[in-house]
Amino acid sequence: MATLLVVLVLVVVAVAGYFIWLIYFHPYETTDDAFVDARSFSVAAKVSGYVSDVPLSDNKHVDVGAVIAKIDPRDYQIALDQAHGQVDVAKAAISSAEAQIAAAAAAIDEAKAQQTSAEAALQYAQDESDRQQQLVKSGAGSEQAAQQAASTLRQDRASTAQAQASVISAIKNKAAAEAQRASAVASLHQAEAQVEAAEQNLSYTTITAAQPGRVVKLSGSKGQYVQAGQAVSMFVPDEIWVTANFKETQLTDMRPGQPVDVTIDAYPDHVLRGRIDSVQPGSGTAFSLLPAENATGNYVKVIQRVPVKIVVDNWPKDVAIGPGMSVVPTVTVRPRN
Repeated sequence: MATLLVVLVLVVVAVAGYFIWLIYFHPYETTDDAFVDARSFSVAAKVSGYVSDVPLSDNKHVDVGAVIAKIDPRDYQIALDQAHGQVDVAKAAISSAEAQIAAAAAAIDEAKAQQTSAEAALQYAQDESDRQQQLVKSGAGSEQAAQQAASTLRQDRASTAQAQASVISAIKNKAAAEAQRASAVASLHQAEAQVEAAEQNLSYTTITAAQPGRVVKLSGSKGQYVQAGQAVSMFVPDEIWVTANFKETQLTDMRPGQPVDVTIDAYPDHVLRGRIDSVQPGSGTAFSLLPAENATGNYVKVIQRVPVKIVVDNWPKDVAIGPGMSVVPTVTVRPRN
């Protein structure tokens, strides 16, 4: 009788244990290798200079465009003014070249008119010289008149050649002026690029937040000299999530969209609701700086851990939560019985 009672008790305990496991353990997968994650980054200066103002303090939340730090802008304002001056010089050079082009064009027209007049005079002198030569041959003209006509012909030929040279010179002067204008236009483009670069550098003296988030580990201080690329603070965006490193044997029934209960170690009274967003296609060690090399003769199989991204529906606003804080996620991977 006693033996039967013991067997009955064991059966009851086994059945009760099975139902407890079926209800409270079987539907879930959990891990304590999980933490709050975010794409945090360092906020660095893009130009060198002395910090003139740091209007924020550590761990403050800021909106888009909020000023994190300011660098003394005077040197960069001077560079911008100099660049504007170079633009004015280039524009003046263009105006001067255009005036020279206009003057050269007028000189070409004048030289061509003189060439036309000289060619007409040359043609008349040629005809007159021919007539005088004919008269001398026929005995009706004088030798003096023929010589005078020949002299006039030579003079008109020289005048015509001079007029042609003047036209060529005026054309070359116009080409030179056009080359000067092209050079001035190139200088203007270069000066405008320098203005744009100077404006960019001047704008970089004000370091602002590119997205909403919190300023953390603020290292910039008024009067400090910072180099280009030197960090002045860390920045934690508002978008945070949970990265849970589950064993690969826990992923059998795990899929995106499954509900998750999240408990924060620092604030255990805050139980959060979320869902699986994605499962990393590979173990965590596969993407590490020095991934494991398993092609050895002493290989020992080790269960790998795979990062799973979990998004939380509503993070609490009354407590400070940030990257690296430990959490315990519980994923419902199977139907609750």
